[in-house]
Amino acid sequence: MALNNTYDARLQQETAVGAGVQILLLALLGSAIGMGPAGWLTGLVFAFATWAVLSRALHRSRLSSFGPANRVTLGRATLVGGVTALVADSFESAPPVTLLVGLTAVALLLDGVDGKVARRTGTSSALGARFDMEVDAFLILVLSVYVSTRLGPWVLLIGGMRYAFVAAARVAPWLNAPLPPSFARKTVAALQGVCLLLAGADLLPPPANLAVVLLSLGSLVWSFGRDVVWLWRNSSMGDGGCSVADGVGEQVVGEPLVRELELAAR
Repeated sequence: MALNNTYDARLQQETAVGAGVQILLLALLGSAIGMGPAGWLTGLVFAFATWAVLSRALHRSRLSSFGPANRVTLGRATLVGGVTALVADSFESAPPVTLLVGLTAVALLLDGVDGKVARRTGTSSALGARFDMEVDAFLILVLSVYVSTRLGPWVLLIGGMRYAFVAAARVAPWLNAPLPPSFARKTVAALQGVCLLLAGADLLPPPANLAVVLLSLGSLVWSFGRDVVWLWRNSSMGDGGCSVADGVGEQVVGEPLVRELELAAR
């Protein structure tokens, strides 16, 4: 029991350090661009929510150590918190596009690094995969909000589709069945961040930005639609209990579909 308490205390220290680094990043952004109340409040809420949810998940997971891969993901979460604050601040003043694009680009480039680190160090875990997924999903949601201010509210469908699917799975449990691995699904997932970043960077003329985001939304609808049809057909045949490998290379039986539809699988 004492050893478990020691492990838990160390894990809580890791999350506290993460929250502290997030606040430090907000302070740096605030001093650099004069971030307003909306940006500060949103950034602080993100930091607190990340700390609270991750601390609870770590306590329930009984992990003996936080692990290098989760540290990489926590670093990415810190960058996403900065992007979130900048997007919130953009509703009050002109956003620093270069800074926003820079933070987002680094967060996207680091996607997949945590998975490689986990595999090489033998520290893959269900919690790590879920943590990675949630960071990716939230970044796509935030980018959708930002791009929607330029192209229209329909862009929010990109960021909201994954959350709508999770809500639908509560009503239709057959959506929680496992899916077979799919390279196409992973490709579409990775495409979302790249397309939204490109549109948000304003490097292309407006018609091209519109085409890029439409491509992103169309591919996502196709990917989700294909998986939903597959799940429905297999649920009708009573064949939803097969085992498939998730993004971290572990075998899962009956794991929720959200682990298969993660926006950037490990």
